[in-house]
Order: sequence, then C-alpha cells, then structure tokens
Amino acid sequence: MSTPLLEVRDLSKVFGVRHQGKRKQLRALDGITFDLRRGETLGLVGESGCGKSTLARTLLMLERPDGGSIRFDGVDPQKLRGAELLAFRRRVQMVFQDPFASLNARMSAGDIVSEPWHTHRSLYQTSRDRAARVRELLHLVGLRPSDARKYPSEFSGGQRQRLGIARALALNPELIVCDEPVSALDLSVQAQVLNLLNELQQELGVAYLFISHDLSVVRHVADRIVVMYLGRIVEHGDTESTFERPLHPYTNALMSAAPSLDESRRREQIILSGEIPSPLDPPSGCRFRTRCWRATDECATAAPPLTADPAHDTHAAECFHPINAAEPVPV
Repeated sequence: MSTPLLEVRDLSKVFGVRHQGKRKQLRALDGITFDLRRGETLGLVGESGCGKSTLARTLLMLERPDGGSIRFDGVDPQKLRGAELLAFRRRVQMVFQDPFASLNARMSAGDIVSEPWHTHRSLYQTSRDRAARVRELLHLVGLRPSDARKYPSEFSGGQRQRLGIARALALNPELIVCDEPVSALDLSVQAQVLNLLNELQQELGVAYLFISHDLSVVRHVADRIVVMYLGRIVEHGDTESTFERPLHPYTNALMSAAPSLDESRRREQIILSGEIPSPLDPPSGCRFRTRCWRATDECATAAPPLTADPAHDTHAAECFHPINAAEPVPV
C-alpha cells in the first residue's frame, strides 16, 4: 500500500485562556490520529466547538501544534522554514466556509484568483500567462472568462464559492481543506458546489479534508469519515459502514438526527440528555460519558480503548461499550 499523503499522529493543541479570573488550559485537540490518502475525500464531522476548525488551521501550519506529529508526503511541515514552508503551503490550500467574507470586496475576480502568484512567484511569471491561467481556472469552476473583471458583490453566493475554489486551485495543490464549504449556501446551490468538487477531484486527483456538521453532505462526498467530540476522534471508518453500522453512541445519536428521504434508512431519533461539557473541564475517562446512556463506572476511570468492528477491520471507535447493530436504540 502506498504511503498516505497526510499522516497525523497523536496531535494536540492547547490554548491558554482566562476563565472566571483564572488562567486555564483549553485542550482543543487531544491525541488526534488519522491518515488521508492521495485523491480521496476524508469527511470530518462533529458538533460546533469539537475542534474541527482548529485541526484544519493546525494542519495548514496557521497554528503550531503542542504535541504529536504531522507528515505531509513524508515530510514534517513543523520543521520547515522559509522557502520550504512556502513550498508546503503551495501544496495545501483551503476553501473557507463563508464565500461572502473570504473574498476581498475591493478586488476583481481575476485579481483574487491570481493573488497567490504574487507570493509564489515561480508560477506564471508574465502577465499574459497569468491572464490565460485565470481564464482557464474560471472556466474550470463553471464561471465565464469575462467574469474576471467582476467584483464579488456582482456574484451570487454559489458563484463566490466557485471563485474561492478557483483561488484554491491556482497553486495546483495536492490537498484542499474544505471548512464547511457549503453551509452558507442554499440547498440547490450546495449540490452544484459539491458536484463541482467531485468533478475537480476526478479530473485533477486532488485530495480533500471535508469538514462539515451536515451528515447528508458528508455521506454524499466522503470516502471515509472521522467523528470528533470534545477534541478527540471517537470513531473512524469507511463512509458506508460508519453510516450503516455506527459503533460509538455519539455517532449513533448524530446519525439518528440526520434527515433522510429513504424510509429504510431512517432511525428512531436519540435525544441526548445534558449539555456538552466545557472543553476547559472535560469529563474524566470517556468525554462522552456524561451524555451517554450506555456509560458505566469504568467509563469514568480510564480512556476507552479503540474497538474495531468485527465486520470491517478499518472501522473502529473509542468506546468500552460499542453498539451492536441489532440492539434497539433508547427511547
């Protein structure tokens, strides 16, 4: 098997914050481990505040991790400086959540797409080459070459997100981190952008880390899924086995809340009790235990082990009491 494009091992990120007059530590990432292969889409799901965006910023070296390791194509980006770090940033790009805020309103579409080349000067050095490549990129994402003269205010939300994708593609990246890229768009426009991302992946071979809280979107685009809760990955596996046979109680609760037009896929909704614990003071042992209907005393005393699904050895969850697919859900 070939080496993964991205390897993350035991990654941690801690922020010092002041809470009620006291200095505390917020452990936003706590032991994150996963791989991302070339040309695949890895879906990252979880509630707001679980650490998804912090993970994205850490992978891009916008935040420096406090522990663990990241290897991109076999190289540790934490050790890169100067030109080498600049070369790494060219290979890893990002599409942001809000197409209204992520574009400079005072720049034309052509200038927005070509802006990365002012930093990465080895690409498209002449104005003629840049203009030609801008037209190619706009066409690639479904916009017209003449749109290069327009400003963001002249585009719809979906068109702005296409423009953001064109900007991310300008440096020919191998990995694009998509942080909630369709959550600000109408449903019909979401489908257009998702189909575009899929077409670009088929054509260019780019890999995606697709961050979302919308399970129906993730099921549509992802090859594999990781589920986060309070800074930890609690379950990971291929998309279909994770959706059809979720092991972790938290994943079960998420899946039960996802709407579906297919009656055979609908689950009785699981209503979790209690509030999400504060990341400043997470529960001992399993972080989900305070909301889990299966929790026992041992869940409070130790971190749960990684338990594999007997039917899928690539599907596993951090849980003392993983769910059997034949079990009834709680009422």
